Amino acid sequence: MVLEHLSGYVGLAPGIHQSGDSQKSRGITMRAHRLMRSYFIEASWQAIRTDPVMQAYYRKHIGKNSKTIIIKVARKLLSRTLAVIKTETLYQKGVLA
Repeated sequence: MVLEHLSGYVGLAPGIHQSGDSQKSRGITMRAHRLMRSYFIEASWQAIRTDPVMQAYYRKHIGKNSKTIIIKVARKLLSRTLAVIKTETLYQKGVLA
């Protein structure tokens, strides 16, 4: 639950439009801390270059829109950041989370 609220604050949560039984995804929400979102997106590009697990995750989604993939990587990096804060441990490259 905390990750969903945090990703909504950062702006990496998907926007959803619901009406009755229909539900449509509209990409990421516009309500966001824009500076923090841009920091996580830039950090995601660096994580793809340096972390083999993040690079494998990125390559698994190759063929789709690169902007969509980087948002997925940024959300994964956000969840790792939250785990580092909660457990008070150092970030380790190449560790599955």
